Amino acid sequence: MRAQTLPPAAGWRWIFTGFAIFRRNPIVLGMLVLTYWFTVVFLNVLPFIGALAASLVIPGLSVGLMQAARQVERGQAIGVQTLFGSMKENARTLLALGALYLCCTLGVLGMSTLLDGGDMFKFMMADTRAERAAVEDADFIAPALFVMAMMTPVMMAYWFAPVLAAWHRLTLGRALFFSFVACWMNWRAFLVYGLGMMLVAGVVPGVLLGILLLIFPDAASFITAVVTMPLVLVIAPTIFASFYACYRDIFGISEIV
Repeated sequence: MRAQTLPPAAGWRWIFTGFAIFRRNPIVLGMLVLTYWFTVVFLNVLPFIGALAASLVIPGLSVGLMQAARQVERGQAIGVQTLFGSMKENARTLLALGALYLCCTLGVLGMSTLLDGGDMFKFMMADTRAERAAVEDADFIAPALFVMAMMTPVMMAYWFAPVLAAWHRLTLGRALFFSFVACWMNWRAFLVYGLGMMLVAGVVPGVLLGILLLIFPDAASFITAVVTMPLVLVIAPTIFASFYACYRDIFGISEIV
């Protein structure tokens, strides 16, 4: 397993490549992303085991979306079976990755209680609006920065781990190790990628929505729905396709869009 070190500009290229893949089959890719979200939301609403079940299946589902992007790039057909079929690839390791990520997240959130007495943890774990309202006035800046700092290495280790486990049959430890090293070697490209994603998925849609709301203030709900849904159906599949482009470039896969 060998990762390449790419220039910072590669971060922008991943976004453009993701959009190029999306344009080849926008309807089915959008449908798969919605299916992914609905599956995760459905599992989360299940009592007692919902959050655990969702965490366990997310690695496999994420591999399914990357598999869909790969097949679209190769000109192959995709469908719902593409999303769920990848969960069979090295299933034990994928399930372990989901469980480990959940434990790490809960552990980091638990440690953040030392800074704010558990207010942010309560807010994020709240099931009702009343529970969130009870702590929404708390100062989350310090614990949020702490969580961000602690979760960054976790995200680096997890970023490529599912696809490395599924497609390269790596063990849990090796998948996490090679993912972390690949991200560390390309931190400049990932920084540009993150800034680009903020611009494409946050700033530009926000500015567009703000301008329309200023022009048509009496139709706020309608405009928000009209603008948000198409953006979600375009941006979300593009983001997932860019994950595949990122993997493909760093690990030297020779397919070109």
